[in-house]
Amino acid sequence: MKIVRLGKTGLEVSRICFGCMSFGKQTDERPWVLGLDEARPLYKRAWDAGINFFDTANVYAQGTSEEITGILLKELAPREEIVLATKVFGRMRPGPNGQGLSRAAILGEIDNSLRRLGTDYVDLYQIHRFDPFTPVEETMEALNDVVRAGKARYIGASSMWAWQFAKLQHAAALNGWTKFVSMQNQLSLVYREEEREMLPLCKDQSIAVLPWSPLGGGKLTRPWGTETKRAITDRYNKTMYEKTGDREIVAAVEAVAKARGTSMAQIAMAWVLQKPEVTSPIVGVSKMSHLEDAIAADDLVLNTDEIKALEAPYKPQHVAGF
Repeated sequence: MKIVRLGKTGLEVSRICFGCMSFGKQTDERPWVLGLDEARPLYKRAWDAGINFFDTANVYAQGTSEEITGILLKELAPREEIVLATKVFGRMRPGPNGQGLSRAAILGEIDNSLRRLGTDYVDLYQIHRFDPFTPVEETMEALNDVVRAGKARYIGASSMWAWQFAKLQHAAALNGWTKFVSMQNQLSLVYREEEREMLPLCKDQSIAVLPWSPLGGGKLTRPWGTETKRAITDRYNKTMYEKTGDREIVAAVEAVAKARGTSMAQIAMAWVLQKPEVTSPIVGVSKMSHLEDAIAADDLVLNTDEIKALEAPYKPQHVAGF
């Protein structure tokens, strides 16, 4: 597994990031998630393959993803050998102040996340979305305080408009606060709208790009029309990945995979990895084969003709995932 720097920081992370959304307590939103014993061999295989970067969030499986992640990472290696990331923003309890990026939410949720993870700090603390109801200065000062308190080493952001990300960064720069070092946004062969502004912004500012859903919610891993438990039951998949034109993109991935004699997942992941702005795509796995495909993609290099064939069917679409 290749090792790269996280943006312009000195932190070294694996070229593939292990996404932990697939683990925890089953909920109505995600009835397909795996429990502790089912997750254990996947975490171990990731670590044995050289993956040192693990990403979760407080909202995943109502906090239980963090709990499982904390337990299993302790079994794998000393804390200082792991690069651990989590997120804050989503609703964690009903009523006022149960979500968002206010000072109250950030300072409260970092402590809750650390407790569930069983650690004194996270390496990367990320805002899960932009909060339009909280002043950017309030959010950035609170995140700065989290870093100064030693509860996070770096901070990052996730899907939002490029102008919102720039506004947050500007507030931090003006006040001498900690700035974001990473952007976790949606990028795959079936969703390329981030190529317009966010990717160029990140490249210009040396911001690490950590794409989520690099396989299009699994759509790019199988022939068109194939159904899985996640595709059928996950309400987010149903709304995010049923777009006009995807059939042709999936067919292109299938054709390149057949010509290469490899899996569709490896081809789709290799396309994301070849993007010069990309640092470490986040791979969500629920089967060992998913993980093996991601690991193998690290060594797969697409040629110019293959990239053109994969990109040709794409048509501009409405922005999604914010």
